Amino acid sequence: MKICVLVKEVPDAAVQKRIDPSTGRMDRNGEKNLNPYDTHAIEAAMQIKEGGAVEVDEIVAVTMGPSTAIRALHKAVSLGADRSVHLSDDALAGSDVAATGYALAQTLKRENPDLVLLGHYQAYRHEEKKFTFSWTVLGGIKFPTGSSDRISEELNEVEKPLGPPSGIHGHDLTLGTGSYDGIVGTGIFTRWHKGFLSANVQYAIRSKGDFDYEFANDLTWSGGPGYYLALTHRYTLALQAVVSGEHKGKDTFQGESAEDTGVTAVYLGPQLSFTWGTHLGAYLAADLPISIENTSLQTVPDYRIRGGMTWHF
Repeated sequence: MKICVLVKEVPDAAVQKRIDPSTGRMDRNGEKNLNPYDTHAIEAAMQIKEGGAVEVDEIVAVTMGPSTAIRALHKAVSLGADRSVHLSDDALAGSDVAATGYALAQTLKRENPDLVLLGHYQAYRHEEKKFTFSWTVLGGIKFPTGSSDRISEELNEVEKPLGPPSGIHGHDLTLGTGSYDGIVGTGIFTRWHKGFLSANVQYAIRSKGDFDYEFANDLTWSGGPGYYLALTHRYTLALQAVVSGEHKGKDTFQGESAEDTGVTAVYLGPQLSFTWGTHLGAYLAADLPISIENTSLQTVPDYRIRGGMTWHF
């Protein structure tokens, strides 16, 4: 099997974007990096190769862009790609979505891969000095990583007549599912001066995993207005009011519906995001429940604290 992974070099998140008035195109000067979403696609290709379920002969990273885009291909090879293909021609400068898609399709036709992966696709983008709007779509595969041993507890669950029923079960504690799941989603981002609005939706399509247990499909969403408290070439600091939530149906265990697994929840809270230079990105958020509807006795949060940090080498 040959796997092709589409990758792209993009301006670093910390670089302030602007339109070059002489060309009408985005000024791509400044620090650039491999699109972070594309690293997920390369990782998925590596998991297929190392999983052993199918024999993968090679992983090929493919990009279209100017001569500087070679750095994105070098990064892709360092992450595990066996070789790379660079589509570069002055005639392709400023190509729109249709022209870019056609050029890449012709390149893929010559490579004749069995599977093509991409981590993120920007369906539309309009950018000016004071205004930005973008629409993205994404897709991926979740592989069966993490131990699923706690699901086996569902086989031995018994109710204790003299004690209170439990709201915590094996499916709540398991680290993995043993299933291959599909993930699709879309998102929008728009900015006017220092104010911005973002919204994202993601849908997980579950398959049957270990112990004949199948988690229900899961719809999650988040978004809300925000404001850049600081927006410079060196660092950014943004505060956003985020509405988030999820809707999940009932899981299936050995062909029967698991009554204590469905939930619909909506949260509201602040999120603080920070970037420094081209390497550091971090966020901290608090989610307070507005509405939680569960299908049976289940453990639900009084609040959630989320945080994360990314360092680009």
